[in-house]
Amino acid sequence: MSWPKFRAFFIVDPLICLATVVMGTVSLAASFFDRTGRKQMAVARAWARILCRLAGVQLKIVGLEHIDPKANYIIAANHLSYMDTPVVLGHLPVDFRFMAKKGLFKIPFLGTHLASAGHLPVVNDNPRDGIRALNEAAKVIAARHTSVLIFPEGGRAATGHLQEFRDGAFFLAIKSGAPVLPVCLIGTYEMLPFGSGFMKPGPITMRIGAPIETAGRHIKERTALSQQVRDEIARLTQVGH
Repeated sequence: MSWPKFRAFFIVDPLICLATVVMGTVSLAASFFDRTGRKQMAVARAWARILCRLAGVQLKIVGLEHIDPKANYIIAANHLSYMDTPVVLGHLPVDFRFMAKKGLFKIPFLGTHLASAGHLPVVNDNPRDGIRALNEAAKVIAARHTSVLIFPEGGRAATGHLQEFRDGAFFLAIKSGAPVLPVCLIGTYEMLPFGSGFMKPGPITMRIGAPIETAGRHIKERTALSQQVRDEIARLTQVGH
């Protein structure tokens, strides 16, 4: 094994942990002085770029012309690996927030940090509360003109293949009126497969599709919208193959 590969497998992980602790502390401190969430997100983006650099990500981005800097989106991305979040966070030129489990907002310091950064709570264990949380999130997205990143598969793909999508993201898109921005990630599974504790440097492609409008759609169309977005991400996966 050559030195670069040896370094990638055995030295990068501690460096990433150190970077995460340092940048997390900076972000937490920033949360007490900035209630807009912009400084926290700037720190998070810097952390994501550091992580990608340490991991040896060789990134190619296709489709930036589809992004309108004045628009807000529900960003729907496939989910292959823990590397998906830092790749999108560090390199997608959209100011977005995350949907996080509601219980995290109750944890001291962390909850304050999440709320002040503008992240939105989601409820998974109670359908009625889940719908209520999505309705509230839709109001926030519309009022603040905020973009939100969601992985509609609900979790990482253990096999590396695209899974079925859940409807929650598309309920949110229709209720908020925000267009859906399809994002396809290729190569993150090979870099850090499901269940692996080691990262392998390599090429990653992020393909951005044309936004799919939701204005005028009825909430009953969320399943059809879900399938439309999944089909587009599946198509983006095959482009160039």
